[in-house]
Amino acid sequence: MNTSDNSNYFQVESKLSWDEYFMLQAMMASFKSKDPATKVGSVFVDQNNRQLTMGYNGFISGIDETKLPWGKDKSQPLEHQKYGYVVHSEANAILHSPRNLGGSKCYVTLFPCHECAKLLASVKVSEVIFLSDKHKETESNTIAKRIFDLAGIKYKQLTPSKELIQSLNDHLLNLTNIL
Repeated sequence: MNTSDNSNYFQVESKLSWDEYFMLQAMMASFKSKDPATKVGSVFVDQNNRQLTMGYNGFISGIDETKLPWGKDKSQPLEHQKYGYVVHSEANAILHSPRNLGGSKCYVTLFPCHECAKLLASVKVSEVIFLSDKHKETESNTIAKRIFDLAGIKYKQLTPSKELIQSLNDHLLNLTNIL
């Protein structure tokens, strides 16, 4: 059969890079967070771009969340702040991973804190791709970057293009028949 005569054969490409694709998944994971202030999601993928695990920030699995505070007023004792109980998205993903994460990439919506950086380095993640670095002037952020540098973990910020955001918006509206 001569495929050059058939109009059904033509070149197509995905509109998304792998980085954009997995960051969108991390963003979707962040929607599961109940945290009223900061919703963070993460996705870990292997060298073949296969998802290994995902996580979002939330309270400890299986406990009665109604007995814990979501507030972050630091004038209160730690016992009465969310910070004493929240498990970060990267930690949740690592805890629930069915596979070894060595050599994987972590896509995360917020640059990891120094505690998560220690975990990421310990499981031998090779790269961290993040969306926001809103805490870049903090000591925790500086420590996290130092940990990544010492561990040889690459890190980069992904900035979605306006075209990608518009395309995603149009696609979602089209899927829900709102257009």
